Amino acid sequence: MQLTKGFEQAACIIALLATQKRDVPLSSQMIHERIKGSQTYLQKIMRKLVVAGLITSVSGNSGGFSLAKDPKKITFLQIINATEGDIKTYPDLGFLDLVFKDFLPISHEATHVIGELFQEADKRWCEYLSKKTVHDIIRETFGNRQVKLVDWNNPDVTKNQEMTDLLKDIKY
Repeated sequence: MQLTKGFEQAACIIALLATQKRDVPLSSQMIHERIKGSQTYLQKIMRKLVVAGLITSVSGNSGGFSLAKDPKKITFLQIINATEGDIKTYPDLGFLDLVFKDFLPISHEATHVIGELFQEADKRWCEYLSKKTVHDIIRETFGNRQVKLVDWNNPDVTKNQEMTDLLKDIKY
């Protein structure tokens, strides 16, 4: 299974919001400027994240998006489920029965065995992804240093200072 670009973009949106000052919503325009791509497509992704309860939308002049919950409670499985749907890596399109139509009882059993194999693999992958939070990844990325929350709406956030200076030595 290969995750779509929608997942990667959703993960970037979540990462931006996880490092955004909590009392300042991040504008959809700024999300679009940072991620690039189709604004319509990004809006669809953000809608999926809102429906999944991972982010919230605030309307108005100073509106935008914020995390709906603490980054310690947002797992990668939740992001995948929001953007990709439930994980099912084996589609079972009936090819075994078609190819081995002269041996249907055996092809049915093979389909069942292969289906169980992938169900177990999916279960294990989901269990692992459900243990990895956005907070974990941010902490691992910054070597367990404390991360400063910034206002990504400010276009000077990366122009006037090095990002490493912005993101170190302040409690997250």
